[in-house]
Amino acid sequence: MTSGAVGVAEQRDRLADFVVLTKLRLNALVVVTTGVGYLVGRVGGIDPVVFANTTIGATLVAGGAAALNQVAERDLDERMLRTRDRPIPAGRLQSTDATWLAVLLSVTGLAQLAFGVNLTAAVVALATLVSYAGIYTPLKRWTHWAVLGGAVPGALPVVIGWAAGGPLTAGAWTLFAIVFVWQLPHFLALTWLYRIDFERAGLPLLSVTDPSGRRTARHLLVYTILLVPVSIAPSWLGLAGLGYAAGATILTFALLFLATRFAADRSTDRARVLFRATLLYLPLIWGLLLLDAAG
Repeated sequence: MTSGAVGVAEQRDRLADFVVLTKLRLNALVVVTTGVGYLVGRVGGIDPVVFANTTIGATLVAGGAAALNQVAERDLDERMLRTRDRPIPAGRLQSTDATWLAVLLSVTGLAQLAFGVNLTAAVVALATLVSYAGIYTPLKRWTHWAVLGGAVPGALPVVIGWAAGGPLTAGAWTLFAIVFVWQLPHFLALTWLYRIDFERAGLPLLSVTDPSGRRTARHLLVYTILLVPVSIAPSWLGLAGLGYAAGATILTFALLFLATRFAADRSTDRARVLFRATLLYLPLIWGLLLLDAAG
């Protein structure tokens, strides 16, 4: 291979590492959630330019937040098998490079929202960035309650989308509540699957501080039960009809059934089934909501 070809390959690998910093697959959910917020909350018709600026801007800010998170947690990532091959702990990128990428993405995304959408959407996106990188990231080293703080920035993208289409109303915060509560059983199932890794990192998660899993199961059940009324709240506010309410109820009780199974037998297999179910749950809820609204 020529030196030129080697240089191209190295640049390609470096670019791939920068993409890894943004957690692109995870942030695909940001695109979907932001888009749902816009489509459900918009006043008037769909503006393709505003829609594009909203979803792209929110994704850029989320990517910047993800990169900042990996800079701050590079020591933790180095200890965990699941994350030790990330670009910074593996030594393929320097923290300064990642920081500059995070700043570039965040500033670009905020500017796109401020000038291409509106100031409200940009302010909500800024709150997402600050709460994730500045509050949740350091807090998770100290308490398992950080999961509640982390659920805030995870749920704000739907509010960004709503703000892009119209004024913030109770409907926006209802959709926020769905994502907020959904993340809690989702995260707890994940932490049980990787509890050994999290223990190696020294994080005080429930799955680490209570090896029996009893407290994890109790918290998981409470959050999933809370998801039942929260998931059908859009119907109470007139955002959706009975079709959505029926579908959301079925989906949430199915999730509750899996959470109950895990509580009865806290095995890795049951945690994995529950985790995968949570991955399906939110897209299905959004699909029901959009179908019902379109009908």
